[in-house]
Amino acid sequence: MALALAEARRARGTTSPNPAVGAVVVNDGQIVGRGYTQPPGGPHAEIVALRAAGSRARGAAMYITLEPCNVYGRTGPCTRAIIDAGIAEVHCAVIDPDPRVRGRGIAELRAAGVRVTTGTGAAAAADHHADFIVHRLLGRPLVVVKFAASLDGRIAAVSGDARWVSGPQARAWVHRQRAVLDAIMVGSGTVLADDPLLTARPDDAGAPLPVRQPLRVVVDSRGHIPTHARVLGPEAPVLVATTAASPPAWRTALAARGAEVLVLSCGPDGRVDLGALLTALGRRGVMSVLVEGGATLLGALFDAALVDKVHAVIAPVVIGGDAPTAVGGRGAWSMAEAHRLQDVTIERMGSDTVITGYLHSPLALLAALETASSSGNA
Repeated sequence: MALALAEARRARGTTSPNPAVGAVVVNDGQIVGRGYTQPPGGPHAEIVALRAAGSRARGAAMYITLEPCNVYGRTGPCTRAIIDAGIAEVHCAVIDPDPRVRGRGIAELRAAGVRVTTGTGAAAAADHHADFIVHRLLGRPLVVVKFAASLDGRIAAVSGDARWVSGPQARAWVHRQRAVLDAIMVGSGTVLADDPLLTARPDDAGAPLPVRQPLRVVVDSRGHIPTHARVLGPEAPVLVATTAASPPAWRTALAARGAEVLVLSCGPDGRVDLGALLTALGRRGVMSVLVEGGATLLGALFDAALVDKVHAVIAPVVIGGDAPTAVGGRGAWSMAEAHRLQDVTIERMGSDTVITGYLHSPLALLAALETASSSGNA
């Protein structure tokens, strides 16, 4: 299964809104085929691996990071191809949360005499497929919050200077994250303070931008960002989420720059209803959103329990004073109400430390789905 996951990771950032699946075919202890999901319209991982295996697939075992589909879409059902190829046993890391599948693929294989096991490598597979799991179960993208902070939790100096809190290795890692996620989101304050481009850029500043760029989403409830902001440039698509409180002329001017302007209802705080925004993005097939600031937007997302995953880049510096912090909002009244991460990992990047964890574990979401399914409540 580790090899299947390695294949799946090769597809990250190229398959949305389909899941980035990996598959490996093993016959008599030897790998005879492997593959990963191709871009939309292309074959799924199982088909790629079966084609590579050819006749050696008969009587073999197949390891797949996600339950094979049994439905007709732009391609045929993978379950039928597995049965026709003569695969003897299938090992699925996790079930497919898509309501069209949800165990039906496994049931079809078993009905055809294929031995099926589930759960091998489930934790790693759920982490890899987190965007697909959240999208299918919650109807919105996986929300990943990223911020860089000092040891005392500051994201900039007292003057507001934020270049740079983190080091070059961590910044390069952020660009790699941008390249495999579907969208980047910031608030209007970040645009006003930093005038970011919000593109995925290679380590070599002189190299061309990658062909695939994430959707840039700016949350601006009242129409504050200038029409000459760099985020409105042609490098990547941009969507500006606002409310009816923003000036109509401003919206028209943004549209003239090529931005899509989405007028949404207000939440309890009088700003853009973030739940409605995420639902709208989910309906468009956006599977994952990387939220990079600022404190107001991050605080609102935490307060609304809309954050799924956190990347906190901690730099070995102390700023002090009345410098800005990463997360605003109402905050937790007591420590018992504080947001505590699960499944935490810690990684060093140069002199920085990256702490990653979940608030909504994809494996727990799948476990709840399976429990509901077994009790007949799904």
